[in-house]
Amino acid sequence: MTGPHSVVSYEELEEAVGSDAYAIVDVREPHEFSEGHVPGAVNLPMSRFDPSLLPSGKPVVLICKSGGRSATALQRALASGLSDIRHYAGGTAGWQGRGGRVEK
Repeated sequence: MTGPHSVVSYEELEEAVGSDAYAIVDVREPHEFSEGHVPGAVNLPMSRFDPSLLPSGKPVVLICKSGGRSATALQRALASGLSDIRHYAGGTAGWQGRGGRVEK
């Protein structure tokens, strides 16, 4: 089960977007991703999510539309033994709601 330490705040995600210190992985499906995603995010759709395909070498932040799929992906990643991984529970919708920009 994820705990509060597994969740990234808006401010932490904003910092992740502004730096190259984090890998941001969007687990929405390609058609959703193409409609707008957090700048710098890469797409690894939940329908074929495999924790072994996640970027390595830096902390990973997972995101989806509203937090449900990224929480599921986080559970899978943690179960596979990964530890430097968290998710943004607000999702892309929450990101945009707080004024975060998206790119297409």
